[in-house]
Amino acid sequence: MSEFVAFILLEVIFNFVGAAVRWTFGSLYRTLSNKPKFTFKEYLNGPKKPGWFDEQAHGTNNVIVGVVSTLAIIVLLVVVI
Repeated sequence: MSEFVAFILLEVIFNFVGAAVRWTFGSLYRTLSNKPKFTFKEYLNGPKKPGWFDEQAHGTNNVIVGVVSTLAIIVLLVVVI
C-alpha cells in the first residue's frame, strides 16, 4: 500500500513540475510568436474544450517532462559540483 501511495505522490509531483516546465517554455514561445497563450491550469489538466478526446495525454507528457527535467538538473548539479 505504501508503494502505491509513494507512486501516486511522485506522479503528482512530476506532473506539476512537468506542467511548470511546459508552461514556461510554451509561454515564452507563444509570446515570441504572437500566439494566444494557454493558462497554467490548461497545461496541468488539459485544454478547456469540452469533449477533448485525449484527456490523459497532458498528464503523461507532464510526468515525462518532469522526470527528464529533474534528472537533467541532478546531472548538471553532479557535474558542476
